[in-house]
Amino acid sequence: MNRNPVIPFVLIMVFGIGLMFFLSFKGLGDADELAKEAEGGTETTETVAASPEEIYTQSCVSCHGDQYQGGMGPALTGVGDRLSKDEIVEVITKGRGNMPAGMVKPEQAGEMADWLAGL
Repeated sequence: MNRNPVIPFVLIMVFGIGLMFFLSFKGLGDADELAKEAEGGTETTETVAASPEEIYTQSCVSCHGDQYQGGMGPALTGVGDRLSKDEIVEVITKGRGNMPAGMVKPEQAGEMADWLAGL
């Protein structure tokens, strides 16, 4: 039995051409969607963490540890004894040392500070 050596190349060519058409149409659809977003036609919603525990899990656990024991950042247990609520809010919103500013939104900083003071 002799196999035709051209058939695999033809199949690859047909697959490649089909893939080019598919990706072209996909790109056109994405371009239309991006144009609508640029005009403000589509709304993008951002999920906001509801509780201080969720905020901590999303933003703080990598530096302060899963048990608030510290790591790259200081331990958070007993932070209410060392800092006042206003100082905690300031650290959360403006940052300090290696901690970057803006890790918690200003409107959630008070609630987060109360929660941290209670640890």
